[in-house]
Amino acid sequence: MDAETFRAWRRRQGLTQDEAARQLGLKRRMIQYYERGERGGRHVAIPKHVRLACWALSQGVRDFDGSDPGGEQIAV
Repeated sequence: MDAETFRAWRRRQGLTQDEAARQLGLKRRMIQYYERGERGGRHVAIPKHVRLACWALSQGVRDFDGSDPGGEQIAV
């Protein structure tokens, strides 16, 4: 996911930067860095856990407690 795709995801979800930050558990500043693709002239990659959280939110997942859909705890 690049900066442009991240911004497009947020807009498709109808989220402000503040709302996206809150739902992803990030500071708004990180959302800004991810949307710009840089911080202080250096490339900022969007971490895998943030990309996965974006996908989960787009699928309607708001929280995950580790249990499977059948209600049993998943072995780790």
